[in-house]
Amino acid sequence: MVETTTAEPENFWEPIPGSLVSARAIELDGPWGHVFGPLDLDIDEGGVTVLAAQAGAARTALLMALCGRMRLSGGSLTVLGHTDRPATVFAQSAISCLNELDDVSPSVTVRDLVTEQLRWESPWYKMVSRVHEDGVARMCGEVFGDVPLPALNAFVDDLPELQQLLLRIAVANTRRPPLLVVGRLDRIADDDERHTLLERLVALGERQSVITADVNPLPLDTGVRAVVDMHGALGAGDIGVMTEGR
Repeated sequence: MVETTTAEPENFWEPIPGSLVSARAIELDGPWGHVFGPLDLDIDEGGVTVLAAQAGAARTALLMALCGRMRLSGGSLTVLGHTDRPATVFAQSAISCLNELDDVSPSVTVRDLVTEQLRWESPWYKMVSRVHEDGVARMCGEVFGDVPLPALNAFVDDLPELQQLLLRIAVANTRRPPLLVVGRLDRIADDDERHTLLERLVALGERQSVITADVNPLPLDTGVRAVVDMHGALGAGDIGVMTEGR
């Protein structure tokens, strides 16, 4: 009897066991040109990982791809143990603080936003009344921590920027999925508020894996698990990917 073996191809690759993200040669093309890649990326489970890269369509598109909101043009991407299955990753993740996905109208109040989210998540046959302060506290308390909760009837657009971002995270994160992606971290100009936002993400990272992005250097005491320097790998990208390329 002759035994035969099948040689593995030279480009054979398996995701790293126990990792949150394993990406090999992933790339994305938009309707008007190349956006990013090919690039490799490995992210461990748990805690907060910061992708250090300039703001732009390329960084936004990468964040969206990592949580199943955008299909790649090439390469292989494993997230939460699912290889090249964006729909499955979509169902097991949340994303917030990206205007392309969760922008809030200036005329929306905190009460309206929280009520609408509760109605969206409830069975179609269940009536959901407008929330009061306790409803806002239940949805937002874990995300806000020691940061004061927003006033019930305040317009979201009038809130301080830190409260706006924490509110959007809380609304997106009601299911507490395994993966939470947060964009626009570097929009906060105030160093103290930026540090507070990172502290809140680190707290969430005790129960979830959190991925965010920042162009600025991080303080030494942020408590993030890892910073992945992608300044040489991600440029501004093609803004067309955020319109026609979804």
